[in-house]
Amino acid sequence: MLDGSGRSDEERSRPDLVRAAEYVRMSTEHQRYSTENQADVIRIYAETRGFTVVRTYADAGKSGLRIDGREALKALISDVQSGTADFEAILVYDVSRWGRFQDADESAFYEHTCKRAGISVHYCAEEFDNDGSPVSTIIKSVKRAMAGEYSRELSAKVFKGQCRLIELGFRQGGAPGFGLRRLLLDGAGNSKGELARGEQKSLQTDRVVLTLGPDHEIETVRRIYRAFVVDGRSETEIAATLNMEGCRTDFDRPWTRGTVHQVLINEKYAGDNVWNRTSFKLKKQHVRNSPETWVRANDAFPAIVERAMAEAAQTIISARSFRLSDDEMLVALRTLLQQEGALSGIVIDEADGLPSSSAYRSRFGSLLRAYKLVGYTPRRDYAYVEVNRALRAMHPEVVSEVLAGLRATGCHVIQDPDTELVSINGEFTVSVVIARCRKTAAGSLRWQLRFDTGLLADITVAVRMDSANRVPLDYYLLPAIDLASSKLRLAEENGFALDAYRFETLDLLYDIAEPIHVAEAA
Repeated sequence: MLDGSGRSDEERSRPDLVRAAEYVRMSTEHQRYSTENQADVIRIYAETRGFTVVRTYADAGKSGLRIDGREALKALISDVQSGTADFEAILVYDVSRWGRFQDADESAFYEHTCKRAGISVHYCAEEFDNDGSPVSTIIKSVKRAMAGEYSRELSAKVFKGQCRLIELGFRQGGAPGFGLRRLLLDGAGNSKGELARGEQKSLQTDRVVLTLGPDHEIETVRRIYRAFVVDGRSETEIAATLNMEGCRTDFDRPWTRGTVHQVLINEKYAGDNVWNRTSFKLKKQHVRNSPETWVRANDAFPAIVERAMAEAAQTIISARSFRLSDDEMLVALRTLLQQEGALSGIVIDEADGLPSSSAYRSRFGSLLRAYKLVGYTPRRDYAYVEVNRALRAMHPEVVSEVLAGLRATGCHVIQDPDTELVSINGEFTVSVVIARCRKTAAGSLRWQLRFDTGLLADITVAVRMDSANRVPLDYYLLPAIDLASSKLRLAEENGFALDAYRFETLDLLYDIAEPIHVAEAA
C-alpha cells in the first residue's frame, strides 16, 4: 500500500532503503537477456544491497547500438536531467544492457549525466562494484569496448552469412514484388508453401526463395516490358492504361510512373538475385553502395521476362539521360524542386519527362551532389558522405606530398600503382591513411584509423584531419611492430605512447629515410 507521500509499506518499515529505478533492455539475443531474467537479478541485487525499486524503464526488442528508438532510456535520461527523478540510483543488469554503443564514450556520457545529477548507476550482474575506483573504471571501459566490438563482429558474421545465402539463390527480406511470391523451403530444400504478406519463417534452418506469382500478374509484367521496349510507350502511359483496366499493384494501389519504372529496372524479373544495393550496418546512416559491391546470383529465380528484354529496357532508360547535358538535367531537377518543394529518389522517379534518380546518381556521382547543384539541402544531414568523398579525393595529394618530401631529401622512392604502398630506398615501406574527425554525442572529437593489414607496411603515416575535415591537423608515424589491431581510435589527448608518435609535420619521416648518395662521375 502507498501512503499520501507515495511510499510503499516496505519503504515505511525500512526507511533506510535507497529508492532506485531499474532499466532493462532486450533485443533479439539469448534468452538469458529476457527482461524477466534481468529483473530477477536486479531484484536480488536490490534486496542484498539495500535498494527498493520504485520505477521500471524497459526497452523491449531494441538494439543497444544507439539511443534512437530506445524510448525508455531516453525517458530515463530526461527524468534525470530535468530533476524530476524520484530515485537516487539506477540498477542495470550489466554494461551491455546499458548499451553496445560503437563509441564507448557515448555510454560513459549517459552514465556521467546520471552521476552529475547525484544518481549512481549500478551493474547488478557484473563482478565489480561501480564505485568510481581506478579498477572499476578500467574494467568498465574494457566492458564497454567489448560490448561495441561484439556488435561489430556479429554484424560482419551476419553479413558474410547473408552474402553466402544470396549466392545460393535465397531471398534476404523485402517484399517479393508484383508477379512474384515468396516460397518457404525447409533445410532439405523441400517446399513448405508460400508465405503471405507479413508472414516470416519460424525455423532458423528454413530458407526463402522467389517463385512465380499468379498468371495474370506474370502477364501484366510482360505487357509492361513489351509496351516499353517494343511499343515505345512511357512509364506514365503504361500506368494510365493499367489503371484504366482496373489493375492494381501488389500493395493494392493504383499504378504510377514510379511503380512502373521500378518493375522495368528490377533485375529479379530476369531471374537474378541482387542484394547489398544499400546498407545500414550497425544502425548507422543508410548508405547506397556502388554496383561493384553488390552481391548477385544470376538465374536464381524463375524469370518472368527474357534477359534480352530486361537488358533492352535498361538500355532505353540509361539512354534517356545521355541525350541531356548536365545543365539540362539540372534545370529539369530545379524545376521539379520548385514544383514539389522537396526532392527524393521517389519524387524524381515519379516525375514525368525527367531522368530517373539512378541517372542523376550516375551523372553527378550522388543524389546529394545533384541536390547541392540545384540549391537543395535535404532535411537529413548527409554531410558525412561529402566529407568521405573529399577525403578520398585528398588521399593522392597527401601521398604525393610525402613522396615529394622524400625525393627532396635524396631518397629513392618507388610507389606500387595498385596498392599505393611506398618503398623507400628498398629498405622499408610506408602506407598513408587519412582519419576523418568525428564528434561524439558529448561533443568530444574522435578519429578512427583503419589499417590495411594486407599491405604489411613497415610504417603507417596516419593523417588526422582538423575538426572541419578540411586540412591535416597532425601526423602519427606508427611502426607495424606496434600495431596490434587493424583499428585504432584516437582522442584529442592520447596516452604517452601514442603522443610519442605524434608530429606536426612529416620531417621525422624524412629524417628516418636516409638519402642515397650517388658519387659524381669523374
